[in-house]
Amino acid sequence: MADEVALDLEELRHLQSIAKRSRIISLISSEIRSLEKQAIEAVPSLTSQTPTPISTTAKVVSNAALNYVTLGSFSWDQDNDKVKIYVSLEGVNQEKIEAEFKPMSFDVKFHDIQGKNYRCATPKLNKEIVPEKCKVIVKPSKVIITLFKASKGNWLDLHFKEDKLKPNMDKERDPMAGIMDLMKNMYDEGDDEMKKTIAKAWTDARSGKGADPLKGYR
Repeated sequence: MADEVALDLEELRHLQSIAKRSRIISLISSEIRSLEKQAIEAVPSLTSQTPTPISTTAKVVSNAALNYVTLGSFSWDQDNDKVKIYVSLEGVNQEKIEAEFKPMSFDVKFHDIQGKNYRCATPKLNKEIVPEKCKVIVKPSKVIITLFKASKGNWLDLHFKEDKLKPNMDKERDPMAGIMDLMKNMYDEGDDEMKKTIAKAWTDARSGKGADPLKGYR
């Protein structure tokens, strides 16, 4: 009985290492935990031979004292349907990964890697993803985080960035605001003669003597 359980566990762990679909990995992991529990109950001495891996469930999450090393260096590529993030990290155990995917963010934690915990996350993605389809695949020397796009298309960046051009839209719609900015830049950067000329043009414009304060300088 004990030998059969050990062989089953060995084969399941092999299947787990080559599985790619997150649902299949989850099913295999569940079966491994079930067999390990049976082995411990049937033969207590197996405890020292087959240690139970750290779960990725609330047992890890509840420990608020855990410290994480942020993995800020990684590469990524994309196609029309998904984004793949490549993290260089060795010694990762699939059973010691905690992954959380949301429509606009992801947070993947790697526990107990040579005594350290690592984390790869982004507070806000460039565009929405489909959380239930996303997955984490462990390779010998790297981890691949796959994000499935909610809508097909190309991402200009992985992280969300505010459009800094938006605050200037009102100025673009207001010709006078643009003229004032241009005159101020010319005045600040010009020599004494230029400053006198611009000051006069501005004074004439305000007094109604000139319709266009920049006439002759365009």
